[in-house]
Amino acid sequence: MSETGIRLLIGAAALVAGAGGYALWSANTGGGDRAATETIVREYILANPEILPEAMRNLQGKEAAKQVSANRSAIETPYGKAWEGAADADVTLVEFFDYACGYCRQAVADVDRLLAEDKKLKVVYQEMPVLGEQSIIAARHSIALAKSGNFIAFHKALYGAGRPTDAGIAAAVTAAGADPATIRAAAMGKDVEEQLGRAVNLQRQLGLDGTPAWVVGDKVISGAVGYEALKKAIAEARAAKGA
Repeated sequence: MSETGIRLLIGAAALVAGAGGYALWSANTGGGDRAATETIVREYILANPEILPEAMRNLQGKEAAKQVSANRSAIETPYGKAWEGAADADVTLVEFFDYACGYCRQAVADVDRLLAEDKKLKVVYQEMPVLGEQSIIAARHSIALAKSGNFIAFHKALYGAGRPTDAGIAAAVTAAGADPATIRAAAMGKDVEEQLGRAVNLQRQLGLDGTPAWVVGDKVISGAVGYEALKKAIAEARAAKGA
């Protein structure tokens, strides 16, 4: 780890250590005997190694919040019709998903329940095809449907069919009221390629490495965390906005 990384970790650990640790850290990072401060905090970490995972989570959370803030418009703006819920929402939940991801498939029910209960919630879907060629093919069709057709119908139908196959993708397109041959051709278009590139860039900016991943408020949440965790995060984002 670089010296900068070490100092960031020490600072995060000082926050976890409590007000006294943070005061000691902040009083010395702007001047004074910084080396002595770092030695004290290092010794505290060595004596209390259990704080390291929490310190790293705090640090990662702060860095993720910075990236969310810097890219909020791109993250929360859907491509075409790749969203559902309230048009005048006070909170937006963004899901980065892969049609080949079983955990994403399980999360469909959680999202449906959240939308049914919360009439001021908007859910935006961002493609993150990381599980192979069929994921990419499904994502291309999804983006094409988002531009010109019934994205939500396709989205639900394809997840309902299980892991994506050529036949399953064609059936989901039909279920969405579109022609499979037309959408297959559109899926190879330049605009679809550009949108896929934008989604991949967002994934990299946020440091996402698996699906599903969620963004709500200033938080990035990884994994199939379930209905209760998502509901709590939505409530916290709403409270932070004073909504």
